[in-house]
Amino acid sequence: MIPIYKKDYKKYAEKTAQKSNVLVCCIKAFLVGGAICTFAQWLYNMFITRLGEENTRLLVPVVLIFLTALTTGLGWFDKLAKHAGGGTLVPITGFANAISSAAIDSKNEGWVLGLGSKIFTIAGPVILYGTLASVIYGVVLYLLKLAGAGGA
Repeated sequence: MIPIYKKDYKKYAEKTAQKSNVLVCCIKAFLVGGAICTFAQWLYNMFITRLGEENTRLLVPVVLIFLTALTTGLGWFDKLAKHAGGGTLVPITGFANAISSAAIDSKNEGWVLGLGSKIFTIAGPVILYGTLASVIYGVVLYLLKLAGAGGA
């Protein structure tokens, strides 16, 4: 086997990699991300008249997560993401896709060692650092309130 060095591989990759049109990619991402957000707003408008604000705020993310997981399972979400790029990473749909993709990829390895252990491989760091950031934010807010209450 012939060894491939980093600089040789880099030259090879630059020659063979497809060049992407950044402007077109940004426009596609903007349009698809905007369409997802517009759909979410449409859901909100449809639900709020029937269910009230509190229930609507809970139901819209549930519907988006369900539809993302369903389309990921059917293989449609990846096809859309291939063309839309970052537009499909609207936070809740991107997160739902990451979790459901990991679940689908590891389902053949069993419930415990496959699905149970690998479902959060991509989403785990997001959960970890999101939780850590919220704790830090809460502590800072608490300390600011204490400082404001003590001085008044």
